[in-house]
Amino acid sequence: MKTLNFCTLFNTAYMSRGLALQESLLKNCNDFSLYIFAFDDICFQTLNELNLKNTIVISLKEFEDNELLRVKPTRTSTEYCWTCTSSTILYVIENFKVDHCTYIDADIYFYSNPKVLIEEMGSKSILLTLHRYSDEYAYYSKDAGKYCVQFITFKNDKPGLKALRWWREACIDWCYAKPEDGKFGDQKYLEDWCERFEGVHVLEHLGGGVAPWNATQYTFFDTSGKKFGIELTTNTQFEVIFFHFHNLRFINNRWIQYGAYDFSKDLKTIIYNVYVVAIRKIREKLQKNHPQLVNKDRIFSPEWKVILKYIRQIFNKKFKKLYHNLSYFK
Repeated sequence: MKTLNFCTLFNTAYMSRGLALQESLLKNCNDFSLYIFAFDDICFQTLNELNLKNTIVISLKEFEDNELLRVKPTRTSTEYCWTCTSSTILYVIENFKVDHCTYIDADIYFYSNPKVLIEEMGSKSILLTLHRYSDEYAYYSKDAGKYCVQFITFKNDKPGLKALRWWREACIDWCYAKPEDGKFGDQKYLEDWCERFEGVHVLEHLGGGVAPWNATQYTFFDTSGKKFGIELTTNTQFEVIFFHFHNLRFINNRWIQYGAYDFSKDLKTIIYNVYVVAIRKIREKLQKNHPQLVNKDRIFSPEWKVILKYIRQIFNKKFKKLYHNLSYFK
């Protein structure tokens, strides 16, 4: 695999995150193509105007087929995005004739070249990533499952396409934000793939999939601009390839809310600061050139909503944790 092929999907509400993702690939990957599925007209128009390097923008009009359009009215916007994940990968493989495609969530950010992750799968056809939940968040696995769709690769071969088409059909049939009969969204379908399909590889590299739900298992440090982690239980050192910034919110241009997770100071200063600065710069550019987009960006939570949340959590005796997860950035 010389050129790495990635696809992602997002709408205007995820614009700053999607642009940060694309920017991080440019910084860390020498040869890649990123296929962005723009999930509303404003997003499609803006991305085309930006003329992003190594990026192909695909509109809903181009992408949606009769099967997707049939179920679209039965899904929320989030559920429909989940429904479409497998279809975006299949669309890229079939229409652009690439030898593989990796779906990546719009709220991840690369700190190093992801080539090492895809190379790890070797001759296998499908690459899955684990959530690797810390003990305090292990209860999430009951609904969300052990695998995370955040970074998932399929090769354009018989085993890869068999699994991908099965997944697409399953998601069209049922894909909702609720647990039901062992299913949840598009993600719980992956649970038995090591037994159901041939050619499945589960990523071993600890740097692929560091996220708020597993970060307490590691300490982090920086060496010459490279980000590294050390697994506390084994003392294993690894390079951080990407981080999944789930639930991060800007309260205003300075105050950041991390979500309901416990974080160490080194994680905030070494990993989060880079992303926060990147998002802030992107938002400043959008404010200047596309001001109509900024208020639509869901990474920004108006202060009054956060204040109401504080009040609720004070009554729930959770203020200490909420305060812990606030940071001020200069």
